[in-house]
Order: sequence, then structure tokens, then C-alpha cells
Amino acid sequence: MELILQEDVEKLGHRGQIVEVAEGYARNYLLPRKLALPVSKSNLKQVEQVKRALAKREATEREGAQKQAELLGSLVVELARKAGENDQMFGSVTAADISESLAAQGYTVDKRKIELEQPIKTLGEYQVPTKLHREVTASIKVVVRRQE
Repeated sequence: MELILQEDVEKLGHRGQIVEVAEGYARNYLLPRKLALPVSKSNLKQVEQVKRALAKREATEREGAQKQAELLGSLVVELARKAGENDQMFGSVTAADISESLAAQGYTVDKRKIELEQPIKTLGEYQVPTKLHREVTASIKVVVRRQE
């Protein structure tokens, strides 16, 4: 079944793209969540208008994300956690902890944009990638130290 994507769908395509998907996936997931539209002449015209508006908005969002990436690239997030011997923490540092620490420093980054594969469980320095935009990724330096 051919559909026009109205939103970016991970591992499928970007907004405005025409994709071929299984009928069940379209009927049960994409269409009820309004992530896609069936392909028709009127829908194609509507999508073309939306694409033009999106191109302008996309450019401004990308510029804003690049500026934010430059700021975050020079930033160091320090977190203090209780740890036992061998620098093994009693808890862990998650994307939510990093997001809260950034918010305390005046930077708004959604925890879902912080690409932490697994929670940090040992003390040390880490480079954590943060996807600010589809094309812009910033690397945040996270330092986890022992709590006194």
C-alpha cells in the first residue's frame, strides 16, 4: 500500500515522502495515528504545499539546532553519585538525569533526544551524543564523579 508520510517515521521515511508499506502496518499504525495519508491527487497537492512550508521551517530549525550544538559541544555536565569500590555506582546515570542537569544550567534538551545506549554505571568521563535535529548531532561531555 502506498502512503504519503505526514511525519518523520523512524526507519521508514521523512515527512512528505511516498512509501510502500504493508496494509496491516498502514491500517493499524500509520493511518490511525495520522502519520500518513493514502496517495491521491488531492493529497499530493496538499503535501506539495506543506513541503514548501516545511522547507522554510526546516532551514530555521536546522540553524537553531546548529547553534545549540555549538553551545552544548563546549558544555561539561558534572554529576555526583555514590559509588563503592572499583568506581561502581550504586545507581546509574540516565538520559533523564543528563536532561535535568542541562535544564539546571539553562539548556532545554528533551531526554528522548539524548542517545544514551545504556545507563552509565561507573564513574568517569563520557561523550554522550545528542540528536538535536535530523541532521545535527551534538556531543556532550558528561563527568560522573564520586559523591562526597
